[in-house]
Amino acid sequence: MLPIVGIGAGLVSALLFTVVITGSPLALLLSYVAPLPVFIAALGWNHRAGLVAAACGTAAVALVLKVPLGLAFAIGAALPAWWIAYLALLARDNGDGTSEWYPLGRLLVWIAAVATLVTIGGALAISSDYETYRSVMTRGLQLVLSGGEGVGPSVRLPSGIDVADLAARLAALVPAAAGASFVPMIVANLWLAAKAVQLSGRLPRPWPFIPATRLPAKAVAALGAGFLLSLMGGFVGLAGAAMTGALIAAFGLAGLAAVHDLSRGKAWRMPTLFAVYLALLIMLITVFPFLALLGIADALIDLRRRRSSTPPTA
Repeated sequence: MLPIVGIGAGLVSALLFTVVITGSPLALLLSYVAPLPVFIAALGWNHRAGLVAAACGTAAVALVLKVPLGLAFAIGAALPAWWIAYLALLARDNGDGTSEWYPLGRLLVWIAAVATLVTIGGALAISSDYETYRSVMTRGLQLVLSGGEGVGPSVRLPSGIDVADLAARLAALVPAAAGASFVPMIVANLWLAAKAVQLSGRLPRPWPFIPATRLPAKAVAALGAGFLLSLMGGFVGLAGAAMTGALIAAFGLAGLAAVHDLSRGKAWRMPTLFAVYLALLIMLITVFPFLALLGIADALIDLRRRRSSTPPTA
């Protein structure tokens, strides 16, 4: 049964990944859920089914398209989904008939770590020479901004803005943006897969109380280290920027969880949550750093220490 489930999930995942070559907006959206079948196989059966799915999907993409694209699928979608699902199902026996499941905060840190590694791998896939990588990224962004070589209409920039200079500045931000965007993508796929598996009755662990998610204090030190590394040049600086972006995204999600937890039972809960989510939709880049600061503060001083972070009882 496991090989059949794994093969089927791998083929579906590969199909979702490869449709992006059509270039349509729907295809791009579908490519974001490419890890979903691997997550479902690993969570609903076990991590071995997820590993079979990852291997089968990688082989399918490599055979149908190219080997480098198969490796991109494995590194960017399949293996991260398998590993995170494996960690999510880890449990420790407490000796009294109960189990302690892998904490969501640590799982979020692992997702940030995987996001960092995927970003580094993607950069190295472009070129193992950093200057070549920077020139390729800068040239690509310059084409997007100017609308050259059939990439679409140019972006309307204020007068006096040099397109080449702007493209070079944006290229420096790509690693942080890539790391930050990977985290919510994996989190969303994990949630969707876990919910689907739970509804089918195959989820081994009890559904966790997500608002209790809180990153360990050591993650703050990792964020500081990533920022310091980002100030360096070459791929070391790129790795630091990717780590910084990924951890900021993780802290932002933890901050959002804190808002949910701290507002439980309060009269201002619904207006606050509505305002926060509306602000995220309208001003994501502006609002998310404040949520990240809340997540950092919660990790350092435990803003929820005076209340129990457990689901409310009837």
